[in-house]
Amino acid sequence: MMDHEKTLALGDQIIEKLKTVFDPEIPVNIYDLGLVYNISIDNQSVARITMTLTAPNCPVAETLPEEVKETVMTVEGIEGCEVEITFDPPWTKDMMSEEAMLDLGFL
Repeated sequence: MMDHEKTLALGDQIIEKLKTVFDPEIPVNIYDLGLVYNISIDNQSVARITMTLTAPNCPVAETLPEEVKETVMTVEGIEGCEVEITFDPPWTKDMMSEEAMLDLGFL
């Protein structure tokens, strides 16, 4: 069984990697945009990412989950990655980090 500290460290590394994935329409990474709803890592070191898109008809609906999966798989210690797309709750700009809002001039 994976210890809690190792899981937290892997989670932090995944977040750092997710901050390198950008929404093609908004010049902010998907993590600071608030598109990532949940990150969990099971005992087999498989990461499960629950995320959304800025819009259901987002042009990257097919490619972004694959990019997220490939990016997460570069974290040492991660053996697999499953990405689930959800639109519940729907994304709003209120989910963005303050940093993202500042970058985009919302604050």
